[in-house]
Amino acid sequence: MIVDSYRFLPRSFRPMYEGRGLFPGEEAPVWAPFEKRLATARIALLSSAGIYIKERQPSFDLEREQSNPEWGDPSWRSIPADLGAADIASAHLHMNDDDIRSDPEIALPMRLLSELVAEGEVGSATSEHLSVMGYQDRSLEGWQKETAPALVASLRDLQADGLILAPA
Repeated sequence: MIVDSYRFLPRSFRPMYEGRGLFPGEEAPVWAPFEKRLATARIALLSSAGIYIKERQPSFDLEREQSNPEWGDPSWRSIPADLGAADIASAHLHMNDDDIRSDPEIALPMRLLSELVAEGEVGSATSEHLSVMGYQDRSLEGWQKETAPALVASLRDLQADGLILAPA
């Protein structure tokens, strides 16, 4: 069996590691330096599993995605860090939700982050975490114009120093 370790890298990283150079228009890396020590940083989580609060938030728009498979819901949800697992649901057509229903921690590891804070490995966690539906329209137009700026603004409001992506 061949394991493609590069498959999980961001698109702009892959050519650097494969020796092909950068993609045109992506000459600069997509990361930013992390200047704080993790033990003093406030960390937020971002899940791409389409997690939402069952009783208080609308599901991600699976109906539109079913009728238009090239489209993905570009909206996002804020999830309070103290929310219980029973209050969380997931809406995503490109993954099996059974595991997330069994243990939402696999898609939004809030408890694990709290444990790292308690152990002093991480300075603190934000009071809310973020959720999106990972499958998106190929153009990413909605993401570039609306979702990304809104997520960044929310992270700034939460005074997050760093963000951990919990991919679905």
